[in-house]
Amino acid sequence: MQEYLNQGKTLVITYGTNLLLALVLLFIGLRIANLISSRVKKVLMARSIEASLASFLASVVSWALKAAVFISTVHTMGFETISFVAILGSAGLAVGLALQGSLSNFAGGVIILLLKPFKQGDFITAQGYSGTVESISTFSTTLTTGDNKTIVIPNGPLANSSIVNFSTKPTRRVDFVFGIGYGDDLKKAKTLIEDHLKSDSRVLAEPGVQVMVGELADSSVNINARAWVNSSDYWPLFWETTENMKLTFDREGISIPFPQRDVHHYGQVTQ
Repeated sequence: MQEYLNQGKTLVITYGTNLLLALVLLFIGLRIANLISSRVKKVLMARSIEASLASFLASVVSWALKAAVFISTVHTMGFETISFVAILGSAGLAVGLALQGSLSNFAGGVIILLLKPFKQGDFITAQGYSGTVESISTFSTTLTTGDNKTIVIPNGPLANSSIVNFSTKPTRRVDFVFGIGYGDDLKKAKTLIEDHLKSDSRVLAEPGVQVMVGELADSSVNINARAWVNSSDYWPLFWETTENMKLTFDREGISIPFPQRDVHHYGQVTQ
């Protein structure tokens, strides 16, 4: 009988000590996990990371640390943890496969928010759509088109595609193509185009206006013109200059030919 009591006493002391150590480890570990995750969130917010992304990443860090603390606690109590870890790994793999598309979009959102190829308010072209960026979330990006349509693009495909950002640079080059007839005065037409662009206050003095013959086309001599403007002036200058040059050419007697072909008949034409 005494032997059983001694064995019981030994078991109580052993497992009691392990349980006490496990509780201490659990308490301290959870406190440290919360402190680290809170610190991670503050660092991310200080680096201008979106609040929702910062909170999510901090939560991921918190749960990862808490899982490590829980496994360590179970091990301290004397239980085998290999099988437990294997079960967690299998469950994580199953969830990952089930949410593959969503995880891809989330990963794309993280990349976009960290690398910042564009920001809210930028005008971009991506995935076949053009519009102003209204919002960037962890799973999708929302654009508003020029005709006031809302386009929601998943971040996964967006992060893996080419993105054209028209708002990154403060200035843009406006390219024009003006076609005139082969019988028109080429030098006069070039001078009219150059003078008109240089007289526009929106055109920047540097790097300057360029006017050159770009192509001897089938029906016209195509004159290319280039001018640099502030990004906000791009479309107003393009539209107004296109209209004004048409009026100027009409006034100065310079034609804008339509496509035409010469047809040659060989031999006698049967009536």
